[in-house]
Amino acid sequence: MKAAVYHGIEDMRVEEIKQPICKAGEIMIKVHYCAICGTDVRIYFSGHKKVVPPAVIGHEISGTVAEIGREVEESGLKVGDKVTVVTSMGCENCKMCDKGLYNLCPDTKALGYFYPGGFAEYIIVPEAGIRQKSVLNLPAGVSMKEGALIEALSCVINGQNYLDINQGDTVVIYGGGPIGLMHAVLAHASGADNVIVSDPAYDRLERFGRQFEGLILIDPTKVTLKEEVMKLTGGYGADVVITACPSPQAQVEGLEILGSKGRISLFGGLPKNNSVITIDANIIHYKEISVFGAFASNRKDYLKASDLIASHKIDAEKFISAVLPLEKINEGISMVKNGQALKCLMEIGG
Repeated sequence: MKAAVYHGIEDMRVEEIKQPICKAGEIMIKVHYCAICGTDVRIYFSGHKKVVPPAVIGHEISGTVAEIGREVEESGLKVGDKVTVVTSMGCENCKMCDKGLYNLCPDTKALGYFYPGGFAEYIIVPEAGIRQKSVLNLPAGVSMKEGALIEALSCVINGQNYLDINQGDTVVIYGGGPIGLMHAVLAHASGADNVIVSDPAYDRLERFGRQFEGLILIDPTKVTLKEEVMKLTGGYGADVVITACPSPQAQVEGLEILGSKGRISLFGGLPKNNSVITIDANIIHYKEISVFGAFASNRKDYLKASDLIASHKIDAEKFISAVLPLEKINEGISMVKNGQALKCLMEIGG
């Protein structure tokens, strides 16, 4: 089968590899689309401790069920079903797995990292994924292209589950890439009155952000974000801050612009060599600030993402700015890295 194989930093080759065999307790998926994630870009340029070359990466997948192992029971699936796949799979023996929080399992194994991923014509969902009901039918009305965005939206939903965004809230988002704009659109759909997106790469933010109604776009190189937030809120500060970028400064400043009872999500991870920040803990103490982390997502978040897309509360098509054949994956990665595309989908199967 055809696959894009990661051989090491800046070395991705589209080549023929052996098609996987579907074992008795597994399901094989024929991949139609796999979107390029920011993590895929980081793997390409910097590597990843859980990705050992040669490897097939990619985890934002839509496809059809190609084969169901003979020992798979009560999956509710049949050959030909249109599906997506939950990325994180847990060990099933720890405290987090007992709660169904497979993304927080200390030994989580994910598609596109530990298991071969979606930049290939076929993938295997292992037995752990079958037991954890990781293969999900796409709702009627959700296209294959839209289905490839469910994983990214599910991560955004997981992050906002903690934040209790409501009508009247002012939400500030650092980072105007695909995840930042998904956060903005979801916050707006949740009823927030003011949704502010700030990004120094303002040309990209304006180019893609203008297609989403109701957002306030800020260029922090030309105005002071904190001053703008205080003007907008009558000096109160933001109700919610989301740092959807790998910036220590955004995390520090994000705390400073919150009002009392504010909530902040440190959504974007920091570089491993620059992950320690210095904050004024008295801000948290005196304003009763809530600080949350967010990592990946779970099955329930995928289901909610699917419903939001199916009901058109989230217009997934607006996030897709490029669709390329798998042979052009290196071009696609460069487009995402350089801000030429919001979401770039690799088209793999028909």
